[in-house]
Amino acid sequence: MRYCDLHCDALTQTGERQVTKENLQAGECALQCFAAFVSSREDRFSSALSLCDRFDELIAREGYRPVRSASDFAEGELCAMLTVEEGGAIEGSLEKLRALYARGVRMLTLTWNYPNEIGYPAFPDYEGLLQGRVSPTARETERGLTPFGVSAVEEMNALGMIVDVSHGSDKLIEDVARVSKKPFAASHSNANAVCNWARNLQEKHIRSIAQSGGVVGLNFCADFLSPDASAEGQKQAILAHAQAIIDAGGEDVLAIGSDFDGIPPNPFLKNPAHMPNLAQALAKKFGSAVAEKICYKNAVRFLRDSLR
Repeated sequence: MRYCDLHCDALTQTGERQVTKENLQAGECALQCFAAFVSSREDRFSSALSLCDRFDELIAREGYRPVRSASDFAEGELCAMLTVEEGGAIEGSLEKLRALYARGVRMLTLTWNYPNEIGYPAFPDYEGLLQGRVSPTARETERGLTPFGVSAVEEMNALGMIVDVSHGSDKLIEDVARVSKKPFAASHSNANAVCNWARNLQEKHIRSIAQSGGVVGLNFCADFLSPDASAEGQKQAILAHAQAIIDAGGEDVLAIGSDFDGIPPNPFLKNPAHMPNLAQALAKKFGSAVAEKICYKNAVRFLRDSLR
């Protein structure tokens, strides 16, 4: 069964990569989104542009089909779409947002784990979390989009760039649902009802994404899935998160957002070559028609609608 993956960090992976052309082909990938992840506190825009160059080099080297519009997506080819993770890459400038769109970026994750000019992340104190002073269940509920963030979402709607709320605070997701006139996504997120982490989505936020016509991409990060780190435990956790997302938003909201190359190898899904194991597990639990929606059809419908 073919699949689309809304998020990976292969552009910034310096060691052995999970996402390779060989692994994508073995897993029957139809579309891989490649995130230009910007983590630096300075020169964020320049870093993003350098990663856009790296994406172009990857396209030329590996022969992926680049996707910038709905018409670029081609059945039977291995397609690739450029995204940016961390809205701080535009450094509070709509001109730089437009420049990234012109470079081919078609989805922007508004925040990562630190506040930026656009808004606030899910973790209210990420440094405190890393140092063990703050619980991973502590959520940012009061701060969302900044005034500039509202303008950025409106401009993204006008451009045809997908708004991605993964990593966003509860309030940010609610603000995006209010401001955005187009469907939006959580490209790599899971269900808080199954595993209580601030990074995981609450049911009401899954519903708001579904009501917009958007999608939620299942994230394979073991920490966000379950305390059971065994392969079987992770498999069952992924299925439980899938069920919870469908229960909250319906069978048209669920997609794949692996986070490959941004996470340690999941014991059940170590790299894209193992994706047929997930497709088989989803088909057994939900039936082949719903499994095909999760793996492929929901993402394709969303992207085609969003990139017109």
